[in-house]
Amino acid sequence: MLATQLHGTPGDAPPVLIAHGLFGSGRNWGAIAKRLSDRGQVITVDMRNHGQSPWTERHDYPGMALDLAEVIEARGGPADVAGHSMGGKAAMVLALTQPALVRRLVVADIAPVPYHHSQAHNIAAMRAVDMSRVDRRTDAAEQLAPRLDDPRLVSFFTQALDVAGRRWRLNLDVLDRDMDLILGFPEDVAGRFEGPALFLSGGESDYVRPEHRDRIKALFPAARFARIPGAGHWLHAEKPREFEAAIRAFLDA
Repeated sequence: MLATQLHGTPGDAPPVLIAHGLFGSGRNWGAIAKRLSDRGQVITVDMRNHGQSPWTERHDYPGMALDLAEVIEARGGPADVAGHSMGGKAAMVLALTQPALVRRLVVADIAPVPYHHSQAHNIAAMRAVDMSRVDRRTDAAEQLAPRLDDPRLVSFFTQALDVAGRRWRLNLDVLDRDMDLILGFPEDVAGRFEGPALFLSGGESDYVRPEHRDRIKALFPAARFARIPGAGHWLHAEKPREFEAAIRAFLDA
């Protein structure tokens, strides 16, 4: 079972399950989850090979979808499911393969298509940190900063650091080996999700393009599209209030 964090108490509305993106954790979503919990329980998870969740020998979307299904079934299901980036792809596979477990689906800044950028350089940067010199997060941050193109990633990555254990709470070996699976999307997933689906993107992000819409509509015929102006791929972190408002309006519609 994935490690979970519960926010609020069960209410009349179905629980909301939030699946984070690559290198993240459930704690990244704590503030949004806490605010959304005024309408019912919100469950954030650490995805496999991340955070406090088990490490596995394979990091693929069918496996991640089964992980999410297990969490929902343990809570009596169904749930509203939201996922960002990698978590969004896992949520889509869950909705396509076990639609009875998903009432409404929110996909944040990702499409059911393969991507061709690589995260290998970020994994290399984390691997290069000399843990023998890490007594606090700032020690790791000082080593990471010169190796990363985006300074915002320094704070993000160090949240995945186990300072006392002097290790990353990320299975970097498996994530690196299965990067093609993470960047891709399984072609053999059958079925369609007929329920309500919101594809919410950053206005300045190019992850969900106009040419992706036919593919999205083929799998999610009730899909709706919205963009948050001024936000990039990390729309929930860059525009948290606008992101929360968009999700809330969709879930309560």
